[in-house]
Amino acid sequence: MSSITPKDGAIMVIGGSGFLGSYVADALTDNGYKVKIFDLNPSPWLKKGQEMIIGDILDPKAMEEAISGCKAVYHFAGLADIDEAINRPIDTCKLNVLGCVNALEATRKAGAVRFIYASSVYVYSRSGHFYRASKQAAEMFIEAFHERYQMDYTILRYGSLYGRRADYRNGLYRLLYDAMTKHRISYGGTGEELREYIHVHDAAELSVEVLKEEYANKNIILTGNEKMSVRNVMIMINEILGNDIELEFSDVYRSGHYLITPYAFNPRMGKKMVSNIHTDMGQGLLDLIEEIHEKINDNNQ
Repeated sequence: MSSITPKDGAIMVIGGSGFLGSYVADALTDNGYKVKIFDLNPSPWLKKGQEMIIGDILDPKAMEEAISGCKAVYHFAGLADIDEAINRPIDTCKLNVLGCVNALEATRKAGAVRFIYASSVYVYSRSGHFYRASKQAAEMFIEAFHERYQMDYTILRYGSLYGRRADYRNGLYRLLYDAMTKHRISYGGTGEELREYIHVHDAAELSVEVLKEEYANKNIILTGNEKMSVRNVMIMINEILGNDIELEFSDVYRSGHYLITPYAFNPRMGKKMVSNIHTDMGQGLLDLIEEIHEKINDNNQ
């Protein structure tokens, strides 16, 4: 059990073409690591020096070939949308559980020394339905691999991420996009729901820091410094965009989502990790608004 440095070898980022995975791949590259990306789709954000490998997490042989020679593996691939997972239990199990086990086995065969898994704050809450169950199962497999094969791991339980490269499945992106295209935000809840927002860039930097020895075989919570009610976030968006956005709330609770806290009592506690230097929420929203504005203009041309 030791820290993993750029001199030790390549780092594999499974799901590195996606929102969070691409930021972590970039942060690794910026910190001097050789990066390989394994994903179904080529990354539109591939940086110089990063190696792109197209493949499926449900193809064990492809994963073994891709991970061969890597020192550590980050696993971000799978079904990440809670609302989508509610209606797709079989796909959720295949992608989030079997896909993770395939990645674990390929990591073990490659002789890599650390498996870093993207979990969720929903994992031991009472919310999240099939998504929560799939993350619980994946975490248990990771711990079982450690017990059986002594393969080190770090489990990262992410909170509410936001930033550029997101799409309509992302909560803050959806609020901003609707505000900018419809001049109306409809939210399925009272708005009193609390979220701890963390900018994806900050989350990525912390995700690289966990390669240090002290984070081996630990569960880390990455929820950032910003705790706000959804109502206040919507009011902030309205003010930023000129106070001409209609805000609509519903008393209907969004199934699978937590109200005040994702936490429920459970012995599998995680340690919260925060950065003293972080992206200000207002600045982060402005940056995301700029990207959405560019997309809207491109679509209208």
